[in-house]
Amino acid sequence: MAFDRAHVEFLSTRHFPGLDGLRCLSVLLVVAYHVSGQHSGLLGRGYLGVSLFFAISGFLITTLLLRERDGHGRISLTRFSGRRALRIFPLYYAVIAVYVVTVLLLEKGVQEKAEFFANLPAFLTYTSNWFVPLVPDKRIIFYFAWSLATEEQFYLIWPGVMRVARRWGAPAFMVVLLTVSLVTPWAVETGRLDGGPLWVRILASFSPAICLGCLAAYAVHSRAGFEWVYRALGAPWCAPALLVLVLAAVSTDGTAFWLTSLVMTALVVACCLRNDHLLMPLLTLAPVRYVGMISYGIYLMHMLALNTVRRALPGQGFTVYFLLTIALSVVGAGLSYRYFESRFLRIKQRLTLEPKPPAGPAPEKHVQAAVPSRATPSAATASNPVP
Repeated sequence: MAFDRAHVEFLSTRHFPGLDGLRCLSVLLVVAYHVSGQHSGLLGRGYLGVSLFFAISGFLITTLLLRERDGHGRISLTRFSGRRALRIFPLYYAVIAVYVVTVLLLEKGVQEKAEFFANLPAFLTYTSNWFVPLVPDKRIIFYFAWSLATEEQFYLIWPGVMRVARRWGAPAFMVVLLTVSLVTPWAVETGRLDGGPLWVRILASFSPAICLGCLAAYAVHSRAGFEWVYRALGAPWCAPALLVLVLAAVSTDGTAFWLTSLVMTALVVACCLRNDHLLMPLLTLAPVRYVGMISYGIYLMHMLALNTVRRALPGQGFTVYFLLTIALSVVGAGLSYRYFESRFLRIKQRLTLEPKPPAGPAPEKHVQAAVPSRATPSAATASNPVP
């Protein structure tokens, strides 16, 4: 019965407060990587913060869609696409417009300017992860958009698969996709497969972390799977232990990419199983949650901020550049969230179907410390609900 109550409470939780804290960690890792310019250690592998974003996205999107299907009998692709478009497109295309003007007026590198405009169609169509190759130690303006392209392609494919697939068809599809996402890059790196053809680049662009997040959402959505996962990751100390493992994996050169993605996914799940885990006080600090809430804007603006700081204060070290880049990005993203994005988020909220309460025993007060507590609708709406 304890697992029944815990599962019902999990299904009733509309907002997982610890995930904004994980988003904060993710974006700080990415910014630190771009500021440092290193290629090893924690700073040099900070780009893996994107994988934590991916794990969160796969888990939350799948959770949302599973609950919509259970509560309303089907998944509305129209509403889902509308919600995602309103959340992602306005700021993305606004930032691209800023980049176009900035590159036209300020970019001194002739080759970099020409390549940016040559790559612009890929940026505009969310296909840069297929058509804009990464060249080591080469400056590619707006290259970081590859991760947003990966996310958008996931949004385009996965809800449709979940809608048409029978029972375990969607998880089976995701297992295949996970296998492809791991095998293809390995085959290219070891010379077993030519990485040049477009179809290979497309297969290599799938994210293992997104796939693992989706599969984890399926696991905890079912009663049997939830009990198994809760036994493995439900102890209060699991979340901080997994955070240590994530930081160790990111810091250690040579750590297998699949292992890093797996540990990150486990951390995401551990932070959602219960609201009294030992990492929660840190993840729910007001500044941490705020940075997590506006992390999308920070991600889009941080390179503009970094270049501005470097122009204004040449010759400074990592600490100065990092702190000023974060500060400038937070100010820009905060203003955008409040005065620009919020207009679209209010429209997005109208496309959100209210979830129906899950069937099962009502949670009792004496188990509240051991299982996730319910967020009120107002709290969920105010602080970036699932998702």
